[in-house]
Amino acid sequence: MPTSLKYPIAVCIFLVLLGTASSINATPQGFLAGQLKIFSRSPVKLADENTAAVAAKNYADYPLIILSRADKKEITRVTAERDGNYRVALPPGDYILDVQRGESANLRAKPQPFTVISNATVHVDMTIVTGSSAEASAPQE
Repeated sequence: MPTSLKYPIAVCIFLVLLGTASSINATPQGFLAGQLKIFSRSPVKLADENTAAVAAKNYADYPLIILSRADKKEITRVTAERDGNYRVALPPGDYILDVQRGESANLRAKPQPFTVISNATVHVDMTIVTGSSAEASAPQE
């Protein structure tokens, strides 16, 4: 084998072993799971009875954000599935679950603090109130 190939091969083997060793020593992650509930406080429209049902199932319009509890930096985002359930892997630590709020978002949600531990699932539900009276009402957990 030519000498010019020995060094790159040795470096590759070393890096593979180093990566394997560091992943073995890594702290196992935990999980956040829960259900997103969306309630509409818009006035009832008798001509269009399906309005509330459609709004309640539009989970993609309300991405959830996970913030570090200490400095409130965004760690990740998660979108609920069609049934409102969500699950995300996180390193152990203290976090806050909140809703991404747009400039024109007329919604109310209470940020939920939680703690993730290794190899465990913490269950935190999120309730969002939307509509014209959302600012005046707080969701009950």
